[in-house]
Amino acid sequence: MLKKNKLLLLVLVAAMLLPASIIWAGGAKEGAPVKLGGLVPLTGALSEFGEGFRKAGDLAVEQFNNAGFKLVIKYGDTETSAIPGVEAARSLINVEKVVALIGAAASGVTLPIAESVAIPNQVPQISNASTSPLLTYLPADKGKDFLFRTAPSDALQGVVLGRIAAEKGYKRAAVLWVNNAYGQGLMQEFKKSFESKGGQVVASVPHDEKPAPTYVSELKKIMAANPDVMLALGYPGQATVYLKEFFEAGYNKKTDLLFCDGTKSVKMPEALGAKNLAGYIGTAPGSAGGKSLDNFSNDYKAKYGELPPLPFMSNFYDAVVIAGLAAAAAQAKGKPVTPVNVRDELRFVANPPGEVVYAGADGIKKALELLKAGKDINYEGAAGAQDFDKNGDVVTPIEIWQYIDKEPYIKTLKLENP
Repeated sequence: MLKKNKLLLLVLVAAMLLPASIIWAGGAKEGAPVKLGGLVPLTGALSEFGEGFRKAGDLAVEQFNNAGFKLVIKYGDTETSAIPGVEAARSLINVEKVVALIGAAASGVTLPIAESVAIPNQVPQISNASTSPLLTYLPADKGKDFLFRTAPSDALQGVVLGRIAAEKGYKRAAVLWVNNAYGQGLMQEFKKSFESKGGQVVASVPHDEKPAPTYVSELKKIMAANPDVMLALGYPGQATVYLKEFFEAGYNKKTDLLFCDGTKSVKMPEALGAKNLAGYIGTAPGSAGGKSLDNFSNDYKAKYGELPPLPFMSNFYDAVVIAGLAAAAAQAKGKPVTPVNVRDELRFVANPPGEVVYAGADGIKKALELLKAGKDINYEGAAGAQDFDKNGDVVTPIEIWQYIDKEPYIKTLKLENP
């Protein structure tokens, strides 16, 4: 018994002397694939986007594996809602032992996951589509540098939305917005921008995150203010319902529509009639284009038979690539591939200085070779330069797009810098 106790004591002492990163149960064991977690909205108000995100993530994983770096991604359905999103994140961290979370899409889902799961467990989270300005301040206040995003803040998109509304000659705007961090943040930024240019927001009406069977009362409040334009600020799950009621009531005869990234949809024209939406414009985070976007688009089409149809797919791809390259960088430096070590390498692989590497199969292969040789790299993403600042934010151009009356139902008009 005494020998057993002495042996147990020796084991405990040895364990105490090991670095915490080696004791940690997660991370990739030697020779095992590095495991990422994908938080995607397969159901709920953003369900139109979920499958596209998953396809973009799978493409990136396939390219890593073909280049000789073992990578897998396990997905959880956020249901476009905070509670299911938090539970999905907990499962990915506690059960799957992922080293990074990719997602979520909605800011109202990403923030609770960050606060309740990712940050307490010290697992980096890279959102591909959460644009609320609140994400900027969370890392500085309590995030401890575990929250990143590959899409720009709505502090940028709101400026451009307000500018567009003023340039089109609108004087009285109304906003119908989803009542969460995304909707509130973009509504406030639009209001500030539009009113600074002489316009007036005459009605600001929130609606619940959960899609409702009707929005007649909200539309009546909007139209009672006699707006020139209504900004549809939310998700397709709700917008499909209230825009149908908008057109049926004939409100479009005196009030125009303005859209944002959340209501940039290829399914809404099919549900509402492409001719009803044709001509209306909106904004979304855009890409500066170039080699990386071309590579991603061509590779996506080769694998799936179509070009990426929706916003933020390139951002999801970039987030997976950056997390994978960060894991490879840690491994190349002889570090265990743990969440904290992956976090520490995110800016090393995505920010200058370093040799520029691009999206796509060849770009990932080259990046892995450079990391193995001990070189610095700077990944230029399909969604634009992914240079994380101290808050984990990036800056990209804002796309101005327009609905058209034939497939693919959307065309890009131009890119603007805020």
